[in-house]
Amino acid sequence: MVPRNKRALIVEGGYEGHKPREIALIVAHMLSQQHFEVEIYNTLAIFSHRDKLAEADLIIPLWTMGELTPEQTLNLTETIAAGTGLAGLHATADAFRSVIEYQAMIGGQFLAHPGGQNVTYRVHLPHPNHPLVAGIGDFVVTTEQYYMMVDPSIAVLAHSCFTVPAPPLVWRPVIMPTAWNKQYGKGRIYYNSLGHSPDIVLMPQVSEMLRRGLVWASRR
Repeated sequence: MVPRNKRALIVEGGYEGHKPREIALIVAHMLSQQHFEVEIYNTLAIFSHRDKLAEADLIIPLWTMGELTPEQTLNLTETIAAGTGLAGLHATADAFRSVIEYQAMIGGQFLAHPGGQNVTYRVHLPHPNHPLVAGIGDFVVTTEQYYMMVDPSIAVLAHSCFTVPAPPLVWRPVIMPTAWNKQYGKGRIYYNSLGHSPDIVLMPQVSEMLRRGLVWASRR
C-alpha cells in the first residue's frame, strides 16, 4: 500500500502589512516540496468545520489579530490535542489576542517591538546540534524583534537579546525566545517569530528552520 501524502491547511489573513497571502504561498511551496497536499483558506470560517480540521496533518495559521468564536477555539485546540500538528511564524503569535486558550497552545503571545519596527539583531541558537537547527548557525537579521509573553515549558530553539532598555516595558537586558517547539496533547507545535515580510521568510537560515519545523510538527 502506497502511503498517502500528508495534508496541510494554511489559514491566511488579517493585517495586510504582514503580507499573509504572499507568505502563505511561500509556505505552501515549501510544503509541496516535502510532498504535502496543501489547501489555503483566507477566512476564519474554516475553523468552524471540525471534520475538515481533523483531516489535516498540519495546520498553519498565518493570521494577524482577528477573533475566534468559542466553538472555533474548541475545534482548533481539540484537533491539535488529538494529534494534528500546528506550525507558524511571526503573526501566528499575534493572532486572536483575546483567546487565552490559543495563546497557551502556541506557547507565546506578541506584546511589542521595543526599539522600533526595523532593528538589526543576532539570532542565537543555544542548542546548535538540535535536529531542527543543526548546521544553520547564528545569524543576523534586520527586521521586527518580537518582545513576547511565553510559556515557560517551551523548548527554545533560538533566541535574541534586548540589550538596551526601552522603557517602560523593557527595563533591563532580556533574552527573548525567537523560535521554539512544544507538545500540546498529542499534537506538536512549532513557532518562529521571524517572518515579518517575505524577504525574511526567504532568508536561507529562516526558510531552513521553518522547513524543518513544518515537517517536525506534522502528524506522526
